[in-house]
Amino acid sequence: METNSGFDPAEIQKMKAEIGSDQSYVVIESEDNSDDFMNFYFIGKHEGKEVIYDAALYTLRLQHSSEIHEMAEHKVAQKFPEFKKISYEEDENGDIEPLDDLEEEIGLYLTEVMDELEEEDAIKVSEHIDVDEHIDFGIGLDVGLNLEKVTQESIEKFIKDFNAGTVKLDETLYSFQFDHDED
Repeated sequence: METNSGFDPAEIQKMKAEIGSDQSYVVIESEDNSDDFMNFYFIGKHEGKEVIYDAALYTLRLQHSSEIHEMAEHKVAQKFPEFKKISYEEDENGDIEPLDDLEEEIGLYLTEVMDELEEEDAIKVSEHIDVDEHIDFGIGLDVGLNLEKVTQESIEKFIKDFNAGTVKLDETLYSFQFDHDED
């Protein structure tokens, strides 16, 4: 059996040195990181031993829109069996090339289904922490919280509460409306 180096005291010491004193986590560089999502490492305890946690913290708004999109893609695939995923190609000038007629029809249908799902409040999400002890490095945490945005302060509060065992999850089911002015 391979050992998980996220439990290795030498790796934990390296992580502590990398974290430093100004914050209690290290951001995992990713193009996915944004005001709605942050992937980071922090040190905590598991079964009385120090471990490195690999956490993905995101807003419920992001989770809601992801689930709406996923369900809409499923419905599109039922109506258009040839649907894979619309990919946007760029021409030599970096401009997005127009979609063909089928892609255009699929795209319009996808938008229509997403709007219907949103209007019907078909998807509801609540705060959660999912723990995955079977990742390659440390312990994985998948965390959805009802935040406006993911900030350094919200990450620090989560880590402090998580390590103290005082995280209080809001079990309220939420759905969100898309701000169509942003599109």
